[in-house]
Amino acid sequence: MLRNTALRAARLAVPASPSASVLARNIPAVAGFVQSRSASHAVSNVTLADIEKRWESMPPNEQADLWMSLRDRMKGSWGELTLQEKKASYWIAFGPHGPRAVPPADENRKVLYYTLVGLAASFALFYGTRLMARPTPKTMNREWQEQTDEYLKEQKVEPLTGYASPDYKGKGVVKN
Repeated sequence: MLRNTALRAARLAVPASPSASVLARNIPAVAGFVQSRSASHAVSNVTLADIEKRWESMPPNEQADLWMSLRDRMKGSWGELTLQEKKASYWIAFGPHGPRAVPPADENRKVLYYTLVGLAASFALFYGTRLMARPTPKTMNREWQEQTDEYLKEQKVEPLTGYASPDYKGKGVVKN
């Protein structure tokens, strides 16, 4: 984070002149100096104290800054890291926060409750629509369907494989 800021600041400070290319060549050296300087100093114990309790309440930009400074420190020798830095690095990388957070104790109960509420609502909607629906049409009774079968046989509908074929054994239109 700090390195990107230093690079941007160095680019903005470069005037648009022929000597700009000379200055632009020196920018990586300046940025490298800033990075190595931040990596050589330990992160303060005050910053790392109770990181487990404060991590979730920290703003995302502070979390990123802290993680980047710890990451820069870890690029060097791990023997130079303080115990606080090692613990904080491990906790930030693998601790129970974010997607690895432990679910709340009553989560299973809530899932079951809302599932049952959803099922009850769907049953109520289904049977409510059935109660308010019109009665079945007259074409759905058995007599009408048998008469439709006879009519289709008289008209010789589908003479090869259907109603009018000599070896037809299906139920025809009768569904009830």
